[in-house]
Order: sequence, then structure tokens, then C-alpha cells
Amino acid sequence: MFTLPPRIGAIAFQNKAVIYDLLFKASAETLLTIAADPKRLGVKIGFTSVLHTWGSAMTHHPHVHMIVPGGGLSPDGAKWISSTEDYLLPVPVLSRMFRGKMLAMLKAAHAAGRLQFFGEHADLSDKAAFKAWLEPLYTTKWHVHAKRPFAGPSQVLAYLARYTHRVAISSSRLVSADVTGVTFKYKDYRVEGPERYKTMTVAPGEFIRRFLLHVLPKGFHRIRHYGLLARSRTKAETLARARELIAIATPAQPPRSTKPEQPSGDAEAPDKPVHPCPCCGGRMVIIELFEAGSTPRNKPTVPAKVIRIDTS
Repeated sequence: MFTLPPRIGAIAFQNKAVIYDLLFKASAETLLTIAADPKRLGVKIGFTSVLHTWGSAMTHHPHVHMIVPGGGLSPDGAKWISSTEDYLLPVPVLSRMFRGKMLAMLKAAHAAGRLQFFGEHADLSDKAAFKAWLEPLYTTKWHVHAKRPFAGPSQVLAYLARYTHRVAISSSRLVSADVTGVTFKYKDYRVEGPERYKTMTVAPGEFIRRFLLHVLPKGFHRIRHYGLLARSRTKAETLARARELIAIATPAQPPRSTKPEQPSGDAEAPDKPVHPCPCCGGRMVIIELFEAGSTPRNKPTVPAKVIRIDTS
């Protein structure tokens, strides 16, 4: 997820089409560039980006969610290179490059006269004033969040699917509405546990204002595809080739037999654990490797139980 700082979000009200488009471009170019770096994955990736502009309380919070496969095609297109199970690309590097690209694109858009400013931001029409206004953002930490889907890819698709064809709030979150105010449910992310689920009541005019903040310009596409997933005449062939290479790179797991096999001679049983327990022969799971004399990081949270075995 790539998020715009509130300072830029403030001028996006008056420049939705331009700034949201730059958000898509800067985040996509960042991901494609870092993934292609030979010091990183060194691959051509593909991904889908989805624009969100709201927080749970319908405040303005422009950010882009991305669905990214865990790997990509090698530069010559001959093989599929996978990332590690829980690591794709370095977040600090992504954040710094995204910041640089977005600020450079904003300056270019301002120089081309594509940005408009009104009210308290009217003075930003001046080139020097706009440059000075952007200056603090070069030392601000820009939020980029990346993690693997703990419940699997289907969870991510289900989550984003709920937001692709609606705006800001669903009817299920509305509690009541009359001439005095509109009450709706929201989630306070600063609080942990059940207490984070709260209700808020705002005046009807304020509710309408918040809702309209997230209406996109006519014809604006909030879902876009990049890299291997970008629309092109060769997209179908590219994806078919990628699936073929993924199948080659992932060895098929033979189905486990439900009947125990009898070992013949000195041959080991095929289902014998790599690290068998010396007591029961079951599979042992390695949770950490550490050198002699060092302190393990993974300490038991409860006292170990003494197991007594009667061998009489």
C-alpha cells in the first residue's frame, strides 16, 4: 500500500484527476523499478492497483492498494523467479523512491500548469511558493506497507472486491439518519480490541461533504494493471508463459498414500521424517538455529512440562 502524506492530500481536493493519476504512476514505477533491480529480485513483475481515498470515518486518506504476485519473469523470460515466503521488496527503499518520484512529478505538473489552487492554497500557484511548500516533504517519512496475505490470496481479493464498486461507506454501516444528524459505524485504528468499533454522529451537511470528497472525476479509472498484467496484445501469451514457468519452478508434490508401506531391505520409508523425535519417532519442527553459547530468541512462554516415561 502506497499512501500520500496529508500535506499532498490537502491539495488533492482541488486536483483529483491529476494527483490521483500521479499517485498511480509514481507507485507503479517504484514497484517496477525496484523489482527489476538485479540487487533485488531482478524480475519483471505484474500487479493490480486499486485507488482508495477514504478512511473508516470518511476522512480524506488517498492511498493505493496493490495485489502483487510473489515473483516475476527473469529478464530473458526463460524462467520464473520467486521471492521468499514472507519477503518481496525492501519497504524503506520503496518508500524513498516513491517519495522522490511523486515530488518530481508534482513539480513537473505544476510547471506545466496542470495544478489549480483556490482558497487558503491560492498562493501555491507561484512556482517558488509551491517549491517551498513541498520542501518539508523531502524529509518526511512516506508510508509504504507491504506484507504477505496471512489467510491466502483469496482473502486479499475478497477485501479489495468490497471497495471496487462503491464509494466511502456502505449502507450496512449506517445506524440512523434524520434532520439532526447521521449516525454511522466506523473503526478507530488507534485502538486495539473490540473498543475500536465505534459510532459517530455528524450533521447532515457534514456527512454529505465527507461523502462527496470521494466521488472521482468522470471517467477516472480506479483499478489499473501494470507490468505482466498490463493490457496489451501479448498479455494472454505472457500470462500463459508465466503460468507454465511457475509450474516448472514448483515441483509437484506426490500424493501421500493412506496405506503404510512396508520397507524393503535397508531402504527408508518414504514418509520418514527428516528430523525424527528420538522418543516417539514423529516429525520435529526446527524453530531456530543458534550457535553454542548464544541465547536463543524463541523462549518458551510457559514452563516446560516434565514427561515421565515408565519403562518397567
